[in-house]
Amino acid sequence: MASASPSIGQTISHYKVTGQLGAGGMGVVYRAQDLILHRDIALKFLPADLVADPAAHQRLLKEAQAASRLNHPNIATIYEVGEAEGVPFIAMELVDGENLRELLGKGPLSGPRLMEIIRQIAAGLSEAHKAGLLHHDIKPRNIMLDASGRAKILDFGLAVFTGRERAAGESEELFVTRTATQLSTGGTVPYMSPEQLRGERTDARSDIFSFGVLLFECLTGRLPFAGETSIDVMQAILRRPPASLRALAPEVPPEWQKLVDRCLAKSPDQRPRSMAEILDELDRIGGQPETKPEKALAVLYFENPGGDKEDEYFRDGITEDIITELSRIKDLFVFTRSAVAAFRDKPATAQQVGQQLNASHVLEGSLRRVGNRLRITARLVEARTARSVWAERYDRQMEDIFAIQDEIAQNIAKALQLVLTEQEKKALEKTPTADVQAYDYYLRGRQFFYQFSRKGFDFARQMFARATVIDPNYARAYAGIADCCSFLYMYYEATDANLKEADAASRRALELGPDSAEAHASRGLANLLNKRYEEAEQEFDTAIRLNPKLYEAYYFRARACLSQGRMEEAAHWFEEATRVNPEDYQAPCFLGMLYAALGRAGDAQAANRRTVQIAEKHLEMHPEDARALYLGAGAQSRIGQRERALEWVRRAISIDPNDTSVLYNAACVYAQLGQLEEAMDSLEKTLMGGEWYKGWAEHDSDLDSLRSHPRFQAMMKAL
Repeated sequence: MASASPSIGQTISHYKVTGQLGAGGMGVVYRAQDLILHRDIALKFLPADLVADPAAHQRLLKEAQAASRLNHPNIATIYEVGEAEGVPFIAMELVDGENLRELLGKGPLSGPRLMEIIRQIAAGLSEAHKAGLLHHDIKPRNIMLDASGRAKILDFGLAVFTGRERAAGESEELFVTRTATQLSTGGTVPYMSPEQLRGERTDARSDIFSFGVLLFECLTGRLPFAGETSIDVMQAILRRPPASLRALAPEVPPEWQKLVDRCLAKSPDQRPRSMAEILDELDRIGGQPETKPEKALAVLYFENPGGDKEDEYFRDGITEDIITELSRIKDLFVFTRSAVAAFRDKPATAQQVGQQLNASHVLEGSLRRVGNRLRITARLVEARTARSVWAERYDRQMEDIFAIQDEIAQNIAKALQLVLTEQEKKALEKTPTADVQAYDYYLRGRQFFYQFSRKGFDFARQMFARATVIDPNYARAYAGIADCCSFLYMYYEATDANLKEADAASRRALELGPDSAEAHASRGLANLLNKRYEEAEQEFDTAIRLNPKLYEAYYFRARACLSQGRMEEAAHWFEEATRVNPEDYQAPCFLGMLYAALGRAGDAQAANRRTVQIAEKHLEMHPEDARALYLGAGAQSRIGQRERALEWVRRAISIDPNDTSVLYNAACVYAQLGQLEEAMDSLEKTLMGGEWYKGWAEHDSDLDSLRSHPRFQAMMKAL
């Protein structure tokens, strides 16, 4: 046979070639029929350049023969190693199904499926290493999943190692450049270990590094080392830390993070010593790779059986307060309001919710208010079995609403066998106000506040103010007033009046609620706007200590660092914010910009993609959220989705064409996309009504394309 590539229908030895399955650096794989045993097999022919190298040819055959002795359910069996007309071939088990690359194309893995696949790959590698055989090319395309879902590792013994040592005095950069083209047959660059790239002797720990890359990709859908060229990727593997797994997938529990970090250590001595050690670690993780703790609760928005639209703010507010109260329990993970919003008024079962969110339990119920009477039903369901763990009906007066919330929280803790600390008990029992009418106004205000618009903040401030008139000791209402004034100052009216009211209201909130994390966060934001940075950070730190799950404390802690140019610290706190609330699009948006400024291009792109993904999901529920549209548009512009970015920013402007926050961010998107006149139009309207943005415009890198524009220069000079 003159060529290493047979034709369809040709018979090689006793194998009839029936079709091509795939091709790569290690050769071409065909589907063939074994004419003796009457079964379909995979037939692999080696690349012509290897066939022409007698030493490589012999070594390849020797390793393939060693691989043929492996007998393990997670390794594709090698039936025969042979030669036909001087061309070597390998007959292997044919695995019908999809490869792991195709599966990951649908998204990252989680839950039992993740553990099942990862553990099977580890078991197969462990068996091979015990037999003294390294793989050298662990990657998703070399993992097949058969019809039953079982993982099978392909191409054992087929990777060719160049064996080239770095010459004395040769720089690492020159060595890498010269060997780059030789590596296609010795592994796949993004999955190769540092020692494999350097041409050093490898052992099982090199495969462990590749396994770590694959695990990172399964968890995040991304590679830990990225670059525009193979040389860039190699330099990243050799010299730079991997991408931040926490930033890409903040919901991944620390056990997986720890395992990935160990596998991806630059030095082999810092990695696990064997795949057997990794299997032990997987056993310790417990076979339950939940992306949430064991007891993870999704509190669904209560049903509104009366159907009264005017009462929805009350129903929503009660649900959100129950979420907040339960979040104070340290040993219970409670999904945020934004995580469960997708199920609001939807006919989803507890099992469906549990499966989609990886929640162990779901709280569902209904709330009906008639005059001063309340009827609340609540039921705690084990998601996996749909079994009711606890249920209760409350027929009470409005005055009993806080007692009902406390009873629900206490009963859930008891049903889940959680032991509450004294501090947690006191926090649950504490009532925010003695007057239910003040509470009603507070809930109305919070509904407006979540609209994140100028009109919404104005209305919310009025509702919170009415609550404080009824109850002058209502700390949460004062914190609400402070936050409204702070947001109005930041995004709409940078007036002394807003700043002073934010300062006074936050101070009053803290006087009334010194143990309130929300009050400390509000005070911190007011301090931040007054440029009292040290005091702001102290308040945010106190808020985090009082409530480690308070997203706003992390988010504005990051904004405080960003205001002072401390970008590394800002990135850290934004990462923490994404961990606390993975469903919020704001923190990953800032991370995308920060990573780019820090030279972490791969992380920046991943954060931008994550922003778009979360914003899309959010907009399905809230299509009129202009902030989600303009921040999402900015992220889209940074990842090259030009048309969608323009569509989203125009939608944002159409929602509120006079909103200075919308206009400023629209200017940034237009500037990034090179539409300079549209950018200038938006920026001029912004600066006519938004003093806050003048400082931003002077230093914002998103506006760099405008700096030489005559209109921009004239505007900056006039400020």
